[in-house]
Amino acid sequence: MPFLRFLLVLLSLFTLPVHASEPPPVLAARAWLLIDHGSGQVLAAQNPGQKVEPASLTKIMTSYLVHVALRDGKLKRDQVVPVSTKAWKAIGSRMFIEPNRPVTVDELLHGVVIQSGNDASIALAEAVAGSEEAFAGMMNAEARRLGMTNTNYVNATGLPDPAHTTTVEDLARLTSALIRDFPVDYPLNAVKDYTYNKIKQPNRNRLLWLDKAIDGVKTGHTESAGYCLIASRNDGVRRLTAVVVGTASDQARVQETLALLHYGYRAFEAVKLYDKGQALSQLKVYKSTRATVGAGFTEDFVISLPPGASTSGRLKLEVTSRQPLIAPVRPGENVAKLNLLLDGKPHGEFPLVALTDAPVAGPLGRAWDSIKLWLQ
Repeated sequence: MPFLRFLLVLLSLFTLPVHASEPPPVLAARAWLLIDHGSGQVLAAQNPGQKVEPASLTKIMTSYLVHVALRDGKLKRDQVVPVSTKAWKAIGSRMFIEPNRPVTVDELLHGVVIQSGNDASIALAEAVAGSEEAFAGMMNAEARRLGMTNTNYVNATGLPDPAHTTTVEDLARLTSALIRDFPVDYPLNAVKDYTYNKIKQPNRNRLLWLDKAIDGVKTGHTESAGYCLIASRNDGVRRLTAVVVGTASDQARVQETLALLHYGYRAFEAVKLYDKGQALSQLKVYKSTRATVGAGFTEDFVISLPPGASTSGRLKLEVTSRQPLIAPVRPGENVAKLNLLLDGKPHGEFPLVALTDAPVAGPLGRAWDSIKLWLQ
């Protein structure tokens, strides 16, 4: 489909400083990545596409699919889940469920997210899909849907397997989906401890105690994977998420993750370019009762830029619209792209949606526009 281009030059309010931003820190980790959750910008990365072992970071996908099942009515929070022998005898971290002790979906979800229980993960996998193997198939299908093209799951726990791999890029994409799709459920990731079967266990994410703005997400560790941590921090203006895998110790993953988050907030500032519902451009619509439809964002568009962005005039916007745009067009439908250019080079690409509807015109209007399109 051909595209029509509009070039919009930003005012001095939306420009970059003369001096370049400081380089990212050098982390003692196998791979890492820092993203701005709101805009989706990658602020820093090392080996983002390298295959790595996710260890218990796997349980983010496990909990995501449980949230999906709860949302769709396939599970209920107070539903009692039978504990199989496989779940009961799971090795590694556990919440200590027992075959003869009733346990609910909600309790198991707490056991997965807070206590990182392998037994809880298997029990929930069996409740959702009938078996852990079938659940792994669901995990892979969901990974494909979310765009996690370099991820393969073989279990719900993250226990080592040569075929159980991912990348920090895919882990960041999954974490963003969890925060975006389940905002009511996500705060469970910030709970500091949980007691089940009279056994109290702390959340393994020690950053929850060190920084009150950090509200998740998950730790992981096996001998082969090293110590891993995904941490998300929301200061009330923007949310940054750091993914760090393959450090040498629990202390190292805490220090390196903090260093990466601090870099993000120090080296970039939040700049609001557009208000929610503000039209960046009016796009021509054919075969509609409306002549044009506004294209913009459904939320305030805030982007991370180097600090001091003020007067240099180096940042520009290029809007690329879908053409010909033919009715019906519905509010929220993707109709264009916003390309950010810094010194003439790509600096980010963001989808724009229709801010209003564009209903279909009557027979005469449709026929007239068909003639115009044919002449073009």
